[in-house]
Amino acid sequence: MNFNKIVKISNKKIYKDRCFVVAEISANHSGKLSILKKLIKKLKSIGVDAIKIQAYEADTITINSDKKDFKIPKNNAWSKYDNLYNLYKTAETPFKWYEKIFKFCKKEKIIIFASVFDFKSFELLEKLKCPAYKIASPEITDIPLIKKVARTNKAIIISNGLANFKDLNLAVTTVKKEQNKNLIILKCTSAYPTPLQELNLKTIKDINKKFKCLVGFSDHTLGHDISVHAASCGAVVLEKHVYLESSKTVDSFFSLSIKDFALMIKKIRNNEIANGKIDYDITKTSKKNLNGRRSLYVVQKIKKNEYFSNNNIKSIRPSYGMHPKHLESFLNKKSKYNLQPGTRLKKKFLKNEKKSGL
Repeated sequence: MNFNKIVKISNKKIYKDRCFVVAEISANHSGKLSILKKLIKKLKSIGVDAIKIQAYEADTITINSDKKDFKIPKNNAWSKYDNLYNLYKTAETPFKWYEKIFKFCKKEKIIIFASVFDFKSFELLEKLKCPAYKIASPEITDIPLIKKVARTNKAIIISNGLANFKDLNLAVTTVKKEQNKNLIILKCTSAYPTPLQELNLKTIKDINKKFKCLVGFSDHTLGHDISVHAASCGAVVLEKHVYLESSKTVDSFFSLSIKDFALMIKKIRNNEIANGKIDYDITKTSKKNLNGRRSLYVVQKIKKNEYFSNNNIKSIRPSYGMHPKHLESFLNKKSKYNLQPGTRLKKKFLKNEKKSGL
């Protein structure tokens, strides 16, 4: 079974020549539905292709425990939250919001889908007719969840940030067994923010080669330069966290502001225009400068019966004379006429008599 080269999410197509830009809201709503709605409206106005939320609550993703296993290491970016439960409680998007969020996005005419973390969130999202699902990299080993999502036959997006090749291959094989052709893999590094030397964006094309599916990029670097570059490296989906500058959140330290997100989209679209198509013709605008090409001209006075030479005829700009390829056909031949410098060389000027002894 081959994966589709064009994957649809709602009314939009994802394919190799255009990057589908996903705004990841994650915890950047600051626990307020009003901020989430404000984000959605602003993101709609700057031209994002889709909004994504993370479908979990603290109680569905971990337990409230202070045992060592559940403590956040001191060298972790979120260590101030002490344990996993506190972190996820602060970051969660409450399930009671979901119906309102999906209705709001429908009203705003913008696509919304979600990262799904367990059966409970999946069932809730199915009731809301979620058009696509993301499997976050920590869940890539949750094969029962991947099976359940794949059986919907909707677009399934899988990140590989915490997966080795064996893990990724098992996830892809699982999707294949369920006959879901709508797979997109996101090259991802689960480090916040991600060091440049750990990105390895060459893997984007290698994933495409090995798994024969569409490939995108989940970006956790600072700024937007790498996102723009990844799109030029073949990423057909770009996922990036976004936040309102007025709010400090759990994830804002590695997220883009709305202003920078808009600039990122503009640069990606400009790059797509610049990439264009394979074309060897002289473009419409370039044709205005065709006179900048070389052609054959008389450059010194030539008397009748004088021989043409490299001194009195040359290939120079502009391009109104004969093609330079004809230069040798004039050399060592006599001129029929007196010719002035700046005269376009023409075949009728030849007397057709070779210079003797040469």
